[in-house]
Amino acid sequence: MGKALEGVRIIDLTQFEAGTSCTQMLAWLGADVVKIEAPGKGEPGRANGGYAPGDDSFYFLTFNANKRGITLNLKDPEGKQIFLDLVKQGDVVAENMAPGTLERLGLDYETLKAVNPRIILLRIKGYGTWGPYKDYKSFDMMAQAMGSAMCATGWPDKPPVKPAATVGDSGTGMQAALGVVAALYQRQVTGVGQIVEVSMQDAVANLCREMSREYNDTGKPRARNGNSVGGSRFKGTYHCAPGGPDDYVYISFTRGTPELLEAIGQEEMARDERWGETEFRNEHAKELDDAIEAWTRQHTKYDVFHSLAKAGVPVGATLNTEDLYNDPHMRAREMVVEYDHPTRGRVTMLGCPVKMTESSVEIKPAPLLGQHTEEVLGEVLGYGPEQVAELKARGVA
Repeated sequence: MGKALEGVRIIDLTQFEAGTSCTQMLAWLGADVVKIEAPGKGEPGRANGGYAPGDDSFYFLTFNANKRGITLNLKDPEGKQIFLDLVKQGDVVAENMAPGTLERLGLDYETLKAVNPRIILLRIKGYGTWGPYKDYKSFDMMAQAMGSAMCATGWPDKPPVKPAATVGDSGTGMQAALGVVAALYQRQVTGVGQIVEVSMQDAVANLCREMSREYNDTGKPRARNGNSVGGSRFKGTYHCAPGGPDDYVYISFTRGTPELLEAIGQEEMARDERWGETEFRNEHAKELDDAIEAWTRQHTKYDVFHSLAKAGVPVGATLNTEDLYNDPHMRAREMVVEYDHPTRGRVTMLGCPVKMTESSVEIKPAPLLGQHTEEVLGEVLGYGPEQVAELKARGVA
């Protein structure tokens, strides 16, 4: 099968996660993503977190699979010119550097557009390039705080909690990828490029828009309410055997309460039609909670999950990352993939969540620093091996 974005070249200046998750998704969809890093050290994500000396961090491997990597000194006039020559042959330039960095390098949109009117510039910033906060730096945690995700997460008597999922980073990256695809589609009609900008605060706020209904309805913000949803008093999570810190399931009661009661052996309670009424369930929440947990504590989270799911009850086992890697459903859907890395050996990671019947891309390892410099400069710009070697010797590449 072909690749959905085959023929699209992304000049990738992204780092850490918000930008790299975007360009990786585009690579997974078939684009040729050329990651540009500074000679000698590369982007900061290569050394982010625990890793063996001399090896790239698993963090870097996670967000840079399927990319080609080259080194280029953008502060060197010759390196900058080589970059602009690549822009001439590219479709998208992607960056999520600190505010003002692209401008200080002399690589603003007008400069890029002058060499390639069709170029699309993707800009991911904590707060965007305009507005009162435009000069402020941000990471995932700040975006979650400023986008309202934290204030609604946790328990009423505790401080706000940062959701573990990096919605500020990867949540922004996925919305940015959609923006790039839309700009590519529009360019098919207009023939010209444009700037695609995604603010991390905007992206998190967008993911939290379901919560905004309460403010619109009552004039009050969403309160922290533990694991309850939609005003229900039920806690949602129930401890399972053998009682470890991750041995829980999450059960929804908005529908299917009789089926739930029958599945846990409470036939007499199931015959009482009042359990189908929200008000009655809320008034007798402790009775229902106690009955459910008395049953769940006798079974593993997987047994509870399968038993209730087969009974038609909305339920989910709380899988930790080890559980996720070994989940048969995730494996069957090729969401857990393995490949051979030149220095790390056999690597297991989470794959592409977008499945397309007419497009398939094999997962490939993240590039070593500068791994494809000779290949890309030769293929795109016609440089010979001797030219590339000279550029490396002079610290340009």
